Parts: sequence; structure tokens; C-alpha cells
Amino acid sequence: MNEYLSIVIPVYNSERIFPELYRRLIKALENIVDSFEIIAVVDGCRDQSYNVIQALSAKDARIKAIEFSRNFGHQAAITAGLSMASGNMVAIMDDDLEDPPETLPLLVARVREGFDVVYGIRRKRKRALIHRFFFTAFYRILSGLVDVHMPGDAGDFCVMTRRVVNALNAMPENNRYLRGLRAWAGFDQTGIEYERGDRFASESGYNFGKYFKLALDAIFSFSYKPLEYVSKIGFVIALGSFIYGLYVIFIGRILVAPGWSSLFIAILFFSGVQLISIGIIGQYLARIYDEIKQRPKFIIKRTVGFEKEILP
Repeated sequence: MNEYLSIVIPVYNSERIFPELYRRLIKALENIVDSFEIIAVVDGCRDQSYNVIQALSAKDARIKAIEFSRNFGHQAAITAGLSMASGNMVAIMDDDLEDPPETLPLLVARVREGFDVVYGIRRKRKRALIHRFFFTAFYRILSGLVDVHMPGDAGDFCVMTRRVVNALNAMPENNRYLRGLRAWAGFDQTGIEYERGDRFASESGYNFGKYFKLALDAIFSFSYKPLEYVSKIGFVIALGSFIYGLYVIFIGRILVAPGWSSLFIAILFFSGVQLISIGIIGQYLARIYDEIKQRPKFIIKRTVGFEKEILP
């Protein structure tokens, strides 16, 4: 069977980056697989990314583009690319060249050995110390909360077989954490360490707020333990209150706080516990609400390079 590789690339404000990414992809893949396609998903860019990709597509039919009607987010862009990919192998990589195209042949080689998913494991993050601290803390917390094994420091950069992509495309949820869904799907998976490249141009489209939302999607999509912990905290507080009530009834002594400070702190503490508990429950309810609405994960404005193109 001929090897046909689809490369799905979420694109955000990459008009200066994409030509270099295209050049390096062609050089890395032209003699590695029988044929390939590059699917660029333009996620509500504010620059000329779509026009740049469209011009390249006019010269090379292997380049295809999807443009969203607005910014729907990185995970939605990957989802759209996976739904349109035709290859019997599908790669996911970012557009900023931090995922080096030269690593793709190594991932493809491991798929040929029989693995269904080969993901990249970052040797070292080239980010500020505060970023590295939060990333490390997130992966440690996530590993303690979820039952599915999700390898630390493994991002979306990977190569998957067609049956894994079909399984991901069949998953309907809107708040998607794709590397978690990839792990949940199972099959034979392995990782390869690689050195992340330097960002070629521009700033990251991911700010702290977007990273935080992605972290919440990861936790609340794959773990019910926050609800269990809230229940346990409530039980401990209720048990402590019951024991203290028995002490007051049978011993007849009431410990009086020496002032309002202790009472004020206690009220704030228990109010905080209640608000956190309500917030955690609210996160689950919000995700249920998103699923009930059944809105599409993205809206396509136009495409280029596909057999059935969507015109503006």
C-alpha cells in the first residue's frame, strides 16, 4: 500500500513563517513517503496568512487550506484538519517551527514498525522559567487526577495511523483536549524525544488565559476526581462540626474565640470552600451545557486545494 501522509497544521498569524515551514516540510518529506498533503487550518488570523498559503497552493497542489469564519481555537483547528485529512498516516504539528519538520521522518519510521501513534516528547522547553514551572505543575497534577496515562511533555506533535484518526473523528465532544483523546483511544503508542526548535517569527497565539482553559478542559474532560475531593472535604467539615456539637452538648463547654478575627477567618475559609465547590460543579455543568447545545466545533469560511472547495 502506498504511504500517503497528511500534515495538519493550525495556523495563526503566520504569513512570515509559513513559506519557511513549507520549504522545510518539502525538503524533509519528499523522499520519505510516496505522497503527502499539507492541510493548513487558518484560525481567524489578523494577517495575510490565508493569501500566502493560497498563493503557495496555486504552485503546489499538495498544499490545501481551510479558513475559519473566526478564531475557534487551536484544538478546533486540529479537529477540522483531521476531519479533512485523506492520508493513511496523519501528522499534527504547530506552525511556528518549534516542532521541527526534520523530526517527522523519525516519527514516520516508528509508525512503520507497527505503532499506531508516535508522539514527540520535548527534551527541554525553550520558555521562561515561570512558563516551565506551570507546565511541569500542570502535568504532575493531571497525572494524579486522570486514570488514562498521558505522557508528560508530549504535546500535539505526532504521527497517527488512519484507524486512530477515525476514532478521534468519531468523538463528538466540543471541549476537546486532543492529546488526551489520543491517549484515551488506546492502540499501540510510543514517544520519541526531540529538541524543540526556536520560534521562527511572531509571538505565540497562546496566552496564559488560553493555556488555563486548555488545562481545565484536560482535567474536567478526563477526571471526576475534583468532584470526589469536594465531597470528601464536605464530609470532613460536616464530621468535624458534628463532633464539636456533641462536645458542646455533653461536656457543656463552649470555646469562645478571643475576638472577631478568628470568627471572621473561619467564615472566610468555609465560604471559600463553598465557592470552590460550586465552581468545580459549575465547570462540569458548563461542559454539559456546551454538549447539549450541539453547536458545530467550527465554521468554515472558505477552502482551497480540496476536491470540493468552499468559495467565499
